[in-house]
Amino acid sequence: MERRFKVRLQELLDDAVVDPAVFQEVLPRLKEFVRPFAESFAEGPQRQHVEDYVGGLVSNLERKNMESIAYLRDQDRQGLQKFIGQAPWDHRPLVRELARQVGAELGEADGVLVFDPSAFPKKGKESVGVDRQWCGRLGKVDNCQVGVYMGYVSRREHTLVDFRLYLNEAWAKDKKRRKKCGVPKEVRFRTRHELSLEMLDEHGAALPYGWVAGDDEFGRSSGFRGDLRARNKRYLLAVPSNTLVRDLDAEPPPYSGRGPRPKPPFMRVDRWCAALPKNAWTTIEVRPGAKGPLTVAAVKVRVAAKTDRRGTGSEEVLVVFRERQADGSYKLDYCLSNAAWETPLAEFARVIKAQHRIEECLQRAKSDTGLAHYEVRTWHGWHHHQTLSILAAWFLNQETRRGKKMDPGDHGPPAALVHRLTAPRGIGLQPTDPHLPHEYPTPATHRASPAVLLENSQPPAPVAG
Repeated sequence: MERRFKVRLQELLDDAVVDPAVFQEVLPRLKEFVRPFAESFAEGPQRQHVEDYVGGLVSNLERKNMESIAYLRDQDRQGLQKFIGQAPWDHRPLVRELARQVGAELGEADGVLVFDPSAFPKKGKESVGVDRQWCGRLGKVDNCQVGVYMGYVSRREHTLVDFRLYLNEAWAKDKKRRKKCGVPKEVRFRTRHELSLEMLDEHGAALPYGWVAGDDEFGRSSGFRGDLRARNKRYLLAVPSNTLVRDLDAEPPPYSGRGPRPKPPFMRVDRWCAALPKNAWTTIEVRPGAKGPLTVAAVKVRVAAKTDRRGTGSEEVLVVFRERQADGSYKLDYCLSNAAWETPLAEFARVIKAQHRIEECLQRAKSDTGLAHYEVRTWHGWHHHQTLSILAAWFLNQETRRGKKMDPGDHGPPAALVHRLTAPRGIGLQPTDPHLPHEYPTPATHRASPAVLLENSQPPAPVAG
């Protein structure tokens, strides 16, 4: 077993004994939790449906669909099915209340907003947005729906905050399918980048943050990075290994004496990285480990990247992180940022660690609150289920932090206590098999410079706006 997984296993075992008081009065707390979200409904039965559905999503049901939840709550399935799949209630007030609560309880000035797409494989073609498109879960192009998610990450915890359903151009222009699935007339084709910017603009005031992060689907777009710069937002975005950059600190080719002076040539980021000397890397201590510190190596350089239209972009910082794998090879993460050159490598490492947290958020929601268990085909049905699922995940997040506060002897990382424990029978909280591939890197073999301790690093002041 790899060292990082041994460390994680020991942490889980250490946390496996919990005071039974953690689980007392869960149902009254759930009722109180739902109250501010249910207030947006005028009718009493709809308010009760919200409580019943969220209660079913946090239960220990194996399959968290409407039929199972209705049976668990001893209700007629048709009433709940109509509430989720057909009733035209607006989910946006619930999401805004969620963002307000997350900002109030987890907010930090240097928090990180993270964007990530997630696909849901589907066999049929009748559900809203289903088409043959890239499905990360399957690792290939296949029949699926795609949602774009926004998560919030701070030192206190991390959670999903908002989402958008992606309709590709063919689907967005298909009037027959739109009408059948109830897609509102005002909904038009939006790229995943545009959907992310919509969420950023909607919730930026409610969520304190200093960074925007995302995987290479977002970083590869020079237009998206430009839109963030135009909004005065500081970002650290992953980019593909074939991204072309010009090293602004490299020696230019010799001047021939005629014409403009030559500039350093563009080259792929992976080839630029391969040419680095061993002493170019700085070792960053991510966190303590049972057999020594867990570390990652990093390097940064000022660059100008090629734009989507093959022009030359603004000055950015290329940051590369390197982790050694079990087979002796290295895993490399390439990122571009508009942060100040003086930004410490340890701060960049904190942000990319936060970026990987959204994978954990999605895993929690899919495993614990049935994010992918819906059996609806309509636009409203998909959005209703997604909303109540991330609300249920937020409730478990609150229970997690409550359990941590009740255990003053726990000095470990903020791992999800509720998500990995089986509660007393009847409460219905089920465990999750944790999957944290990025959070616990194995040590790099080369220590070219003194370690920079990530946990004690002082982040620079966040960009205003």
